[in-house]
Amino acid sequence: GAERRRGEDLAGSGAAGMTAEQLQSLHAFRDHVRNIVDSTYILSYVTPWFRDGYSGLYDAIESWDFQKIERLEEYRLLLKCLQPEFKSTINPKGILPEISECLINQEYEEIIQICSIKGLMAGAEKMVECLLRSDKENWPKTLKLALEKEESKFSELWMLEKGAKDVKMKDLEDDEMKTLDVQIFCREEPENQNLSQNSCPSSGTQHLPHTCSPLKPRNYQLELALPAQKGKNTIICAPTGCGKTFVSPLICEHHLKKFPQGQKGKVVFFAIQLPVYEQQKSVFSKHFERLGYKVGGISGVTCDSVSVEQTVENNDIIILTPQILVNSLKNGTIPSLSVFTLMIFDECHNTSKHHPYNMIVFNYLDQKLGGSSDSLPQVMGLTASVGTGDAKNTAEATEYICKLCASLDTSVVATVKDNLEELEEIVYKPQKFFRKVESRTTDRFKCNISQLMIETESENLSQIQNRNFGTQRYEQWIIAVQKACMVFQMPKMKREGFVKHCFSTRRICGYRHNDALIINEHARMKDALDYLKDFFRNVQAAGFDEIEQALTQRFEEKLQELESISMDPSNENPKLKDLCFILQEEYHLSPETRIILFGKTRALVDALKKWIEENPKLSFLKPGILTGRGRTNQKIGMTLPVQKCVLDAFRTDGDNKILIATSVADEGIDIAQCNLVLLYEYVGSVIKMIQTRGRGRARGSKCFLLTNEAVFKEKVCQIQIHEKFIRDNQGKAKPVLDTENKKLLCRKCKTFACYTADVRVMEECHFTVVGVAFREHFVSKLHPRPKSFGSFEKRAKIFCAREDCSYDWGIHGKYKVFEIPVIKIESFVVEDVATGAQTLYAKWKDFHFETIPFDAAEMST
Repeated sequence: GAERRRGEDLAGSGAAGMTAEQLQSLHAFRDHVRNIVDSTYILSYVTPWFRDGYSGLYDAIESWDFQKIERLEEYRLLLKCLQPEFKSTINPKGILPEISECLINQEYEEIIQICSIKGLMAGAEKMVECLLRSDKENWPKTLKLALEKEESKFSELWMLEKGAKDVKMKDLEDDEMKTLDVQIFCREEPENQNLSQNSCPSSGTQHLPHTCSPLKPRNYQLELALPAQKGKNTIICAPTGCGKTFVSPLICEHHLKKFPQGQKGKVVFFAIQLPVYEQQKSVFSKHFERLGYKVGGISGVTCDSVSVEQTVENNDIIILTPQILVNSLKNGTIPSLSVFTLMIFDECHNTSKHHPYNMIVFNYLDQKLGGSSDSLPQVMGLTASVGTGDAKNTAEATEYICKLCASLDTSVVATVKDNLEELEEIVYKPQKFFRKVESRTTDRFKCNISQLMIETESENLSQIQNRNFGTQRYEQWIIAVQKACMVFQMPKMKREGFVKHCFSTRRICGYRHNDALIINEHARMKDALDYLKDFFRNVQAAGFDEIEQALTQRFEEKLQELESISMDPSNENPKLKDLCFILQEEYHLSPETRIILFGKTRALVDALKKWIEENPKLSFLKPGILTGRGRTNQKIGMTLPVQKCVLDAFRTDGDNKILIATSVADEGIDIAQCNLVLLYEYVGSVIKMIQTRGRGRARGSKCFLLTNEAVFKEKVCQIQIHEKFIRDNQGKAKPVLDTENKKLLCRKCKTFACYTADVRVMEECHFTVVGVAFREHFVSKLHPRPKSFGSFEKRAKIFCAREDCSYDWGIHGKYKVFEIPVIKIESFVVEDVATGAQTLYAKWKDFHFETIPFDAAEMST
């Protein structure tokens, strides 16, 4: 009340000498002044601060035009709804420098001070308070850019343009969640050790590459290369660290030299990840520049500035990220795969489902089985393990491997057989043991926390409850619920409260309670309880709302009982007893043992580290931890330099005997010093298991695939024909098209834009609107990044013409000789003319309506 009166006094004090019209305007917009200005900051020097601090408000008062400030209201409402999530996921210190221009100096300093004194959550709450008052027109966009720069998951929720997807509650029922389809793409570490018998020292290769003599391959590398050098399509399957990527230049060199004078070979090497792309481009350039061959490359980073057509035309060896070729084949830049004579797929086990590798081989097999007379390139794949997919027995595993071979049109899986001793001298594979451990017979801690979660769900989520507590499946479910809340149709104030409750529910149940149950399952009850106590302590320091207060109160009511349970020795986790025995036994037999212990989550990794440090039998191990770069909740991920420091310490510090890691260490990071790998309730695919085993280097493991070659080739051929038949039939089975005329409304303000009958499709993927009427509904501004591609020249962006909306509708440009708009369906709501039912679509391909092709003759009428 006092704050409100001071704001009104402030408005009144500025009224002296105003005209009647100006006084009326100030009175009409006094709510904007009161919502934005914290009067405690400006009582003594109103005018200078208005000009320097609240520039947006100052300009509005000067011109008596508050439209820009009014447009910020929807972003304020969105931020209020997202406030619980913002507080728990954002590191305010990380984004503060990026949004400083949206704050006044005093607010900036106060946020820093609160972060230091009360913690990050309290600082994040203060940042929300300041942003809700900000009068800067661009603060929503500035916040979005800052979140994306910090790689914050909150950026996915801070939706400025795309809006929320239409999620129906029936899709969230427990039975429906069983169909969740998750696709995992694996990758190996970039190999840069043990490539050959006379690899140059790294210090020398950086500055004097020409001083290195030609690399001499090892015998097992020659064995791996032999089938491909004979011209056979081959998958090279060999363990991580053996130098498979050195085998590639050997095969390429042999391949390019075999062509008679007047003919030339052309090799394309595919790398999925950018670091691997950069590494391979460097390796191939150094190897082939002395031989007179040209090496070029294109990745997603360079594709806008480099011509694919010219790069392929002017080079003998081309390094690509696979999506570049997929796009080029689709738009006709590369007419067919026949321009290449050899294709090499790094990490070829990813050739499945919708991966770009599969899109490329679909093109290859269509050309092969479609009767084309054009020659096809030789195919080679590289992998540490072909995998077995979801196979449950030997027959299914064989079928899975045959499908991979069929996809890549390979008849040979090359493994080391004759030179195993040499391979094992270079690469040691650990022995594999499985140890079954028991769980607690009764778990009162889990019962109590589960009861808290049930009570929290029952208030607003009673119809869609989920009981998979303590699992990652539960986290996926609660995230889906939150997204559904964003598109509920209900009165504005009720919706705001409902969404806020869903976010608090997700933050406390979906993350904290659920994390605590995972810790309790695999570590100590004490650590799980400490995890929750730390969280609720931070919530209170940040100044919690009524929802958080109620949830905190429930936890505190259970706290004494939970404390008693966690201190009871009979509740000790039997899994930890077994883990302690394994560690003690290993170090008793070999005091120099170096261990990597894999855990599922960061919270569990932290708990295991704390357990080892506090266990007198194990504290001598001095554990380190290694986690990923991403951010989760208030946890800031490890940057690459920090990861490097941790790994260097593990390699060089004799006292640091164990490294506890999440999945970041199972791929792409070389940890050759380790001789024991412990997977603590850490289960993944067969490929991931092979890669994790590759972190260690103990002798003993072997893997064979035995089959008759003639039978194998016939099986591969049958699979290829069957798979092509399925793809062809899938292409023919098109959905029934909706022929009824529909309205397109602006997704933001629901203003009418056009009818679907006015929409035309260009080149099967771009959509425009014909007729002069549509031009009245949008305005255009010059595009910040104009660009030409194919027959289209992008010149401007188009927006909803309503001044209080200005929602992004798409682009405007020149198609052939016509000036036309190109719209994106996610900017509109599709409304049925007859029923008024509204539907949201994320992509045009999801909207099955009767399309009319673009016709130049129609444009001239």
